[in-house]
Amino acid sequence: MRQVVLDTETTGLEAAQGHRIIEIGCVEVCNRRLTNRHYHQYLNPERKIDAGAMDIHGITDEFVADKPLFAAVAAEFLEFIDGAELIIHNAPFDVGFLNAELARLPGPKKTIEGCAKITDSLVMARQKHPGQRNSLDALCQRYHVDNSQRDLHGALLDAEILADVFLAMTGGQTALALNNDDRSSGGKGGDSIRRLSADRPALPVIQALDEELQAHHAMLDSLGGGRW
Repeated sequence: MRQVVLDTETTGLEAAQGHRIIEIGCVEVCNRRLTNRHYHQYLNPERKIDAGAMDIHGITDEFVADKPLFAAVAAEFLEFIDGAELIIHNAPFDVGFLNAELARLPGPKKTIEGCAKITDSLVMARQKHPGQRNSLDALCQRYHVDNSQRDLHGALLDAEILADVFLAMTGGQTALALNNDDRSSGGKGGDSIRRLSADRPALPVIQALDEELQAHHAMLDSLGGGRW
């Protein structure tokens, strides 16, 4: 099972108003493990960045002036996400911007939905935690995911954080650091999410012996619970 956790940063809030993508960040998850493969690209949007957007992500017009256009990296980006399940927080926003960029390309028109399955982690969070705040920051606090480096939004950093949140929210491949090292838990002590290495060996499966199963069933029978 291949999943790609994706985030973008943009020049503004509305693709319909001509705003463009200035950063794409993706991290790969296979069989619920982070693979350490990622896709990251800054883009020249061919327009000015709104001041309000700049306050959120800190990316300036000067910084992206020499970056490639989306058309120059589209093939590489689409190859990275091809056939994967995309995990996106508030997917309509990012998908809308990506489809707007794809629509500007010459030749046959493509859509993100035609390249990958879309899963909206915000919808999942709202179903799991109705009536609560389900922003990425709120989910980090709820699932003890360290986001202390997130002073500003950044597509790759947010994708990495969302990957940890998504795995935790879906009962994923995470580990609890049960120690008193404040550095591993954002200064709070206690449990925090720690990524498992991609080369970590599979956990052994130990089957019960016949005599152990018989003793177990005998105990259930003595308790009147049967063998259900």
